[in-house]
Amino acid sequence: MKDEPGATEFTGLTNKIQFRGVSFSYPGQEEKAVEDLNFEMQRGEKIALVGPSGSGKSTMFDLLARLRDQDSGEILFDGVDSRTLTRDSLLRNMAYVGQEPFLFNTTVENNIRGAETSVTDEQIVEAAKAAAIHEDIMSLPDGYQTVLGERGDRLSGGQRQRLTIARAFLRDAPILLLDEATAALDSESEQLVQSALERLMRDRTVFVIAHRLATIQDSNRVLVLESGRIV
Repeated sequence: MKDEPGATEFTGLTNKIQFRGVSFSYPGQEEKAVEDLNFEMQRGEKIALVGPSGSGKSTMFDLLARLRDQDSGEILFDGVDSRTLTRDSLLRNMAYVGQEPFLFNTTVENNIRGAETSVTDEQIVEAAKAAAIHEDIMSLPDGYQTVLGERGDRLSGGQRQRLTIARAFLRDAPILLLDEATAALDSESEQLVQSALERLMRDRTVFVIAHRLATIQDSNRVLVLESGRIV
């Protein structure tokens, strides 16, 4: 995805995000993945997206982060068309926690650090504590220097998920995209992860793809999608 000539840096949300008549279809598909989306959300709001598989929820995430550009309509950040902003600056202001924790084949410390190369060891530990994973890390053979395989087999599903939440805490991005991060967990792990997510969501602008009632009960609004439209 190339930036437009003269694209400007996105320095953070101060007011609101707007979708205006946004439509998008994947290459080779006649049917639109999303069609004529119109809504706005204020800074600090939490909006839940619900609907059947294939209704356009994940596509909305991709368009918001400019992993794809819409075919028509506008996505505005404080009134500025996202296509006139650099993609890197948009992504720097967003953190994503998905259903499948993505781990690198490196140390626990580096997994939390991610792309944040300038952070201190103390900041990494604080992020781990906020995500309720610090004690688990300290019980590993080499603590924060324990090397995880790409699938993180040393860790349970809940531990892997809390590790990715620690990464999001460290990133400290003002816009948070959550794709039902507790969907694949047992009830005990789900409670730990849910508590960590609640801490992470505080004072941020949050989009959450939700499959469970517990995830949406404290949302400001719920958008129900069906066949790419808000119904």
